[in-house]
Amino acid sequence: MISKIALFLLHLIGWELTGQRPPYKKYVLVGAPHTSNWDFLYFYLGALAMGLKVSFLAKDSLFRGPLGFILRKMGGIPVVRSRRTNMVDQMVQVFNSRDELILLIPPSGTRSRTDYWKSGFYFIALGAKAPLVLAIMDFKRREVGIKRWFTPEGDIKKDMDIIRTVYEPVTPKFPDMKSVIRLRQEDDLDAGARKSAGRG
Repeated sequence: MISKIALFLLHLIGWELTGQRPPYKKYVLVGAPHTSNWDFLYFYLGALAMGLKVSFLAKDSLFRGPLGFILRKMGGIPVVRSRRTNMVDQMVQVFNSRDELILLIPPSGTRSRTDYWKSGFYFIALGAKAPLVLAIMDFKRREVGIKRWFTPEGDIKKDMDIIRTVYEPVTPKFPDMKSVIRLRQEDDLDAGARKSAGRG
């Protein structure tokens, strides 16, 4: 019933649901591009319309009192920011401890334009041996949904090229704020390749 209501609301505001529900119980759900507060509304309706129960990350300090109860009911997962255990390791442990988990991560990490995506989404999927499911919010086509999924192999440039083919054609609400679809680690690989070529 909830999925039917969400689909009705999407159609009511002129949006279409695209793609199919992934055949996995555990995966990292990539939500991009992210340039406005409206993104969450359309994406959340799209997830409900597909019958997905999505989880998300939030600082552990927010999970206190009534707010913590609400966040957990919404799918929130507390992240402890400490030097001993980084976020990627924590989330890999969470994946390994659960039978089902759909972890939503907006890889740009902000609504503002950045020169790089944050790499946490990639290394969580890699460490947990979980698929990356690529979900879009396209304001030009007024589409929200899932475009593709694959399991990363650890070849960052190859895996990111797959991701770029999905997200580069997508138009966000504010195109000028769209972040560059690239990880800092790709620069390190390019620099290493140039250094090796120089030795040759």
